[in-house]
Amino acid sequence: MKNYVLFLLLLLTTLTFGQTPSAKRISQHIRYLASDKMQGRGTGSPENAKAAHYVEKQFKKYGLTPLGTDRFYQPFTAKVRRIVVPDSLRKAANVIGFLNNDAAYTIVIGAHYDHLGLGRQGSSLDSLPQGKIHNGADDNASGVAGLLEMARYFSQNNVKEPYNFLFMAFGAEELGLQGSRYFLNNPTLPLERMNFMVCMDMIGRYNPERGVGIGGYGTSDAWPTVFKEVTSSIKFFTDRAGNGGSDNAAFYAKQIPVLFFHTGGHPDYHKPGDDPDKIDAQSEEAILQLEIRLLENAMRLAKMTFTSVK
Repeated sequence: MKNYVLFLLLLLTTLTFGQTPSAKRISQHIRYLASDKMQGRGTGSPENAKAAHYVEKQFKKYGLTPLGTDRFYQPFTAKVRRIVVPDSLRKAANVIGFLNNDAAYTIVIGAHYDHLGLGRQGSSLDSLPQGKIHNGADDNASGVAGLLEMARYFSQNNVKEPYNFLFMAFGAEELGLQGSRYFLNNPTLPLERMNFMVCMDMIGRYNPERGVGIGGYGTSDAWPTVFKEVTSSIKFFTDRAGNGGSDNAAFYAKQIPVLFFHTGGHPDYHKPGDDPDKIDAQSEEAILQLEIRLLENAMRLAKMTFTSVK
């Protein structure tokens, strides 16, 4: 009987461990999303639609429930203010999957999947960007890989958490947070049912001297309790502000507490050199493990109260 119990415990541990974030899967996601074939995932491009389909396929694989307006998709029109040619409208979409744990409140985890395409939609920091593929491996294939690993973990860990999860891949972030703002103005889940939002944008270029920054620490009085005594194999630091950086700013504007994970700027930011071979997948795996520990701490608490950061 004792051996049988030990066997069950070992089996459960093995099954759970198999769902934890994996540097190998992270690399696979990034190498697909940031390959030259994806042409930089510019908003409105066929490759941007392929990236959305890739996220949808993973959400289906993990058994998430569609929570867009068209199955997993929430289509919208993005406005592109380009320097080279006049303004134009592009088709875009958020990709939304829901993990229903029959809870009263929901945790939102998000990352944007678009980038700068071939350098013609503005925002490139290259001196002559037009026609050059901006692969966006760190910005933000790394965040999408993190989103998919978090969806995999919480949907496959054989635990019914005390909160639901809403996993969102945002479109048109590079054009001014248009996807997240569109969702928040046209929510497919009531905003009052959202506990807090976690955003991952550029988490693939870990610098051990800097560490990973976690913004939004001041957006709820509960965050100090969540972070208390949390340790990690990587260096991390917190910042109080919640209204800058990425799609987290749109949620902060709606008075929803946020956390924003970011490994910092680098010389390839918004340039054609942001390629998959420069990603530190092992460190990203550790960042996601840290994120899981923080989420598990947060789920022990009641619904958070929003705090404005001066």
